[in-house]
Amino acid sequence: MRPFHFLAGMGEIVTGPELASRAVQAEQLGYHGVVVPDHLLEQLSPVVAMATVAAVTSTLRVSAFVLNNDLRHPAVLAQDLASVDVLSGGRLDVAIGAGWNKPEYDAIGVAFAPARVRQARLAESITVLQGLFSGSAFSFAGDYYTITDYAGQPVPVQRPHPPFLIGGGGRRTLSLAGTEADIVGLAPRILPNGGVDAKSLTLAATREKISWVKEAAGERFPSLELNIYPTSMWPVTITNDLRGPSSRRCAALTDRRRAHRGGGHRLATPVHRDHRPTGGEVSATTRRPGHFVDHAWRGRRSDEGG
Repeated sequence: MRPFHFLAGMGEIVTGPELASRAVQAEQLGYHGVVVPDHLLEQLSPVVAMATVAAVTSTLRVSAFVLNNDLRHPAVLAQDLASVDVLSGGRLDVAIGAGWNKPEYDAIGVAFAPARVRQARLAESITVLQGLFSGSAFSFAGDYYTITDYAGQPVPVQRPHPPFLIGGGGRRTLSLAGTEADIVGLAPRILPNGGVDAKSLTLAATREKISWVKEAAGERFPSLELNIYPTSMWPVTITNDLRGPSSRRCAALTDRRRAHRGGGHRLATPVHRDHRPTGGEVSATTRRPGHFVDHAWRGRRSDEGG
């Protein structure tokens, strides 16, 4: 078992000093990185927020969670991301996905293509990003993007490029992650109505997802990181009592399964992170939504397929 990495999610609109304060707090608490969602909702731009976090910290890695490939041309995105990597001294993770939230597409007049098309565009975009991160003249002719003898600038600090995080809930995207990513995100499957397929959150479904990644990755698999996030937004708990919080978590999941049996459910609202010890635990409270979310954890695992 390799070390687990905990990521703090910061998504709401706040002032620069407030965002800086939260980033410094996350760093002091020992978080591995800060991640910022990428939606056309009430939130800061992920690229700008990542640059701000990087400027006031020295150890935190920064990433989106995750960038919607359809919202930016990969050549423009390459320059933005390489700039963050340079400004942070090499602390960027490139997290990118095919896009899934149809109402956002509809709101700005962008066609919401079938999943296979969005996934194909994502695959091409990753090739373009990796090519432009090289700093050498790069050409590419695909079905969706064309690059002609263009050398991307600036050149990222991390060579040959920053780590890529690619995540999804279906076989096609997870197979792409297995072949191209350094970090693989095991996401729930999104239903056509925008809800979450509860079955995709089960242990059996997770084992199946990892098997797809493992098959595609081949000899690369032992070097990959696996990333998951708590779709219930259950608070992080620091405790010496493993059974107590675990029992409460299991009970809550059982109740939720009964309540949502027969259909999907939407993701919960982020919760306020409260660092006051209570009975040996440090947990979150829902008094102020969105203040400080422990958004995800990821761990390196090389010997287990489930």
